[in-house]
Amino acid sequence: MREGPDIARIAALVADPARSTMLLALMGGRALTATELAGLAGVTKQTASSHLSKLVDGEVLTVTAQGRHRYFRLAGPHVATLLEALMVFSSDAVPPLKTGPKDPALRKARICYDHLAGEMGVTLFDQAQEARWISADMTVTDTGWARFADIGLTQDELPTNKRPMCRACLDWSQRRSHLAGQMGQALLDRFFALSWARRLPGSRAIGFTPEGERRFRQWLR
Repeated sequence: MREGPDIARIAALVADPARSTMLLALMGGRALTATELAGLAGVTKQTASSHLSKLVDGEVLTVTAQGRHRYFRLAGPHVATLLEALMVFSSDAVPPLKTGPKDPALRKARICYDHLAGEMGVTLFDQAQEARWISADMTVTDTGWARFADIGLTQDELPTNKRPMCRACLDWSQRRSHLAGQMGQALLDRFFALSWARRLPGSRAIGFTPEGERRFRQWLR
């Protein structure tokens, strides 16, 4: 008798090349239609619909109907964490040794579901730990709340839910952790609101303006 979680079922869902391509396309946190995902995966809409149905049934994706369209997105940050970990593993399993995306923009800063990843995401997490904005048990300290308030982010603005406030997420390209959880999402949203950065069209890359990057690094110091 099998005991424990059925990892084989989830592994099989992710293992198909077309499905994995569609899942990675949704790592940016945005919802996409079956037609859009079919184009990205290089399959027909009918084939894509079959794949998407399996992913929804397996609780890897969720689907929302709006008008004539159905929009698909990852079922939650836990799915993004799984995909990021698989990208790390698959990069380790084959040469070359250089890890992560070839695109310098993606290596520098990109969105990982809903939080900042890449070089700048790791820099943020390293500073948050070194300056004890975040404690060893991944809670925000009084010092941390004070520093987050410096850019207009207060505890009252965060939603009350069961999602962890802070969580370490292993970065695909840097092979060190960046900040996920409620705080990771809230900080990225704040960087957008401050016009320090923006999402680059059609990409997971996040572009910081020269002034935005200067302010970001000044705030970290």
